Amino acid sequence: MIKWSIGSSGTPADSYYEVRSDCTDDVPKSKFKIKAGKTLSVRKWQAAFSTDGCLDIASVLSRIQKGGVHPTVRGEVWEFLLGCFDPRSTFDEREEIRQIRRLQYARWKEDCREMDSHVGSGKVITAPLITEDGRPIKDPLVLLEATSSQNTSDSASTSSKNGNVDDSATRITDKHIIDWKLTLHQIGILWPIVSFTFILHFTPLPISYENFKPMIGLDVLRTDRTMVFYENKENLSKLWDILAVYAWIDKDVGYCQGMSDLCSPMIVLLKDEADAFWCFEKLMRRLRGNFKCTDQSVGVANQLQYLASIIQVLDPKLHDHLETLGGGDYLFAFRMFMVLFRREVSFGDSLYLWEMMWALEYDPDIFFAACEDASAHKSKISRSKLRGVRHFGKRDKENAKNGAEDTEGPVPISVFMVASVLKEKREKLLLEARGLDDLIRILNDVNGNLDAKKACAGALKLHKKYLRKWKALMKPEEALVIDGWVLRLQETVAQLRPPAGIG
Repeated sequence: MIKWSIGSSGTPADSYYEVRSDCTDDVPKSKFKIKAGKTLSVRKWQAAFSTDGCLDIASVLSRIQKGGVHPTVRGEVWEFLLGCFDPRSTFDEREEIRQIRRLQYARWKEDCREMDSHVGSGKVITAPLITEDGRPIKDPLVLLEATSSQNTSDSASTSSKNGNVDDSATRITDKHIIDWKLTLHQIGILWPIVSFTFILHFTPLPISYENFKPMIGLDVLRTDRTMVFYENKENLSKLWDILAVYAWIDKDVGYCQGMSDLCSPMIVLLKDEADAFWCFEKLMRRLRGNFKCTDQSVGVANQLQYLASIIQVLDPKLHDHLETLGGGDYLFAFRMFMVLFRREVSFGDSLYLWEMMWALEYDPDIFFAACEDASAHKSKISRSKLRGVRHFGKRDKENAKNGAEDTEGPVPISVFMVASVLKEKREKLLLEARGLDDLIRILNDVNGNLDAKKACAGALKLHKKYLRKWKALMKPEEALVIDGWVLRLQETVAQLRPPAGIG
């Protein structure tokens, strides 16, 4: 049995991600260390490929679950974990796919550059679009009116010279282009990533442009600003360009605050901008629903409901206490779900945490899911995953008894991760929290202090306990499937568990 020896020799994960000398006191300290024999090393990674390039994904996942990925090969590994490539593909097949994707990204970027010359300029734009008298443009109708008059004049000039109207002159009047340009330069919905007052006292906001604030440019300048990597302006512009292109191609969601935190690691890990974009795009396929907030609900509502159900079943006393405090909707966990614990742990530890979750949730069909329309592939994905990773509310009990299908798919392991954080703070919450302010104060202590390894181990233990309760409601033949999954979890938990008396 492999055990994790917390505190034994090893290279700190953050040693590969240099922090500016003037910021060393401002960043969380890494608690995860790279250890020989546990972390997926360069040698183990290369040995996992056959002569023609097919990847033994099972051995890779097992190694990642034991100790994460070595930073020198992390970018390559993530391309498989996120579904950029099929493990069964060859070296040549992957290179062909990579070149096709790079060309596609180049086309999208050029389309964006034609609409806005700042894209691809090597600059990060934070200034708003302004009117002729210098006032910031906040209303798309104002920009539409201004550009329409300009296009009318340009079109007349083009028509007189060429005898026809330049089609490109009319493109700027498209509403989507207008919204996109304003997202780049002026406004976008300011999601409450750090506004705990808003999160805890959530009330519908009127949808008006007065509620919009500067977005992509300012977010880029704030993202991982303590890292030496982003002292290079070229890296900042890569992040800005990728977010700008993504905002253009994702017409339903566009850009929202928090996406820069999710995209930044891709820029750090992958040198080629197009490769980084595609990793980010695959990650957003998993998470984009989190950003679909309306004036009535937040995008992570499902995860919050799952979390509430899990805590209610596994720790009813804590759940009742949180409800008494007014936190029964679990909105205090909003940020953890939105940016996947980026604010709770160091940069290096957050990468380890992500890859651990992805390895535990890995779906053999993920490559095909990433290549197809998400809605068309939804049922296939749900069937391919084990039904044990899901919420355990009243409706699920009824569904289990009646043999009903689960149409929403499995619950992400991140929900159990948040549950493990609450369990870690359980005694303090029960003894000291007498109101929402106390609740937030206690959970704020987690920021920068979360132990990624312990959080993973805690999540798996809670998941195992949850599966046992779920199994009790299942038919014998269904329970056999769960038995196999529990055995796998027991092995993983044993590998993650620190020696007795430590940690």
